Amino acid sequence: MIYSMTAYARKEVKGDWGTAVWEIRSVNQRYLETYFRLPEQFRGLEPILRDRFRKRLARGKVECHLRFEANPAAQGDLTINETLAKQVINAAKQVMALTGDDSRINPFQVMQWSGVMETPEQDMDSVNKDLLAGFDEAVNEFIDARGREGDNMKALIEQRLNAITDEVVKVRARMPEILVWQRERLMSKFEDAKVDLDGSRVEQELILLAQKSDVAEELDRLDSHVKETLVVMKKGGACGRKLDFMMQEFNRESNTLASKSISTDITASGVELKVLIEQMREQIQNIE
Repeated sequence: MIYSMTAYARKEVKGDWGTAVWEIRSVNQRYLETYFRLPEQFRGLEPILRDRFRKRLARGKVECHLRFEANPAAQGDLTINETLAKQVINAAKQVMALTGDDSRINPFQVMQWSGVMETPEQDMDSVNKDLLAGFDEAVNEFIDARGREGDNMKALIEQRLNAITDEVVKVRARMPEILVWQRERLMSKFEDAKVDLDGSRVEQELILLAQKSDVAEELDRLDSHVKETLVVMKKGGACGRKLDFMMQEFNRESNTLASKSISTDITASGVELKVLIEQMREQIQNIE
């Protein structure tokens, strides 16, 4: 299977601790680049997440976002740090004595002092375990999405490969007729110019012309490139770079074919080949 570098996945994770949502999206990139947006309390997970991406992906610019909403009920009952509360009250009394203010101490202000009111800490190991399990599921869905898009691109590329094969067959079938036409055209020019050449000289000119316009090698290579591209896609995996190289080879042969063109039919086929190759190249830019 081949994989697209463009995909999106979303996974919601729920537990007694609250709700979290993983979002993963990616676009094409020459290498693998990963970016994370995590709540501050989960920054420690980033190296683990990066390593898991690296083990399962080869290319692409990947963005991973975690949204976390804690369950207030999971925080437990509020408790009072009595020692700290007494220190705050005593300090407040001392300040009032110094200022001559004998007003009543507001208990709510004491409660707002940092550390006076405490809540039991959540079991972060348990939360992290649930989040990582949800992340793995999100990555599975993400890769499945890349695979589905890859299948679509594979089908489009195969259509273009079939069209290239059709053009090769068309050109190969037309070549004998075109060479006869070129021979007659050359002989007609000799007659119009009233050039009297011996038979051996004419044959030499025709042989040279046939050699210059011979595209059999280019057609054979195009057939070979079609077969090799199909083999690469069948093998699958991270094959984007190999396919991109194959497009360069296709372009080389199509350019040579066009340069040897001696008829409008061959020229038209050369143009069509370039269009088909460019359409494949655009798809291959998004293949991992």
